[in-house]
Amino acid sequence: MSRLPASPLIGVITNSLRKARAARGLTQRGLGERVGMPQSHVSKIEQGMVDLQLSSLAEMARALDLELRLVPRTALPAVDGLIHSLTTDKQSLAQQPALTLDDEDD
Repeated sequence: MSRLPASPLIGVITNSLRKARAARGLTQRGLGERVGMPQSHVSKIEQGMVDLQLSSLAEMARALDLELRLVPRTALPAVDGLIHSLTTDKQSLAQQPALTLDDEDD
């Protein structure tokens, strides 16, 4: 089976789904079980090999704790910056210890 005609938007969407699934520690099978589709179909969606229905996209997004929104193009830089900062902050917080012990100089 071959890929659908390349569209930058489809690539962005499928890549985002794949990254979100991996970030949550879900396998394709695990995501498929959450949304009621076989692992093979999840794989084909992530590879851009099937025409993704809007209802399937919405269901997958919900299962990955994502929201679908149409954003004005003029707002994309701000939205992308916000998403990047939230992702970066979350990663840096995860790498910091919850508690540190300071040396006391008495």
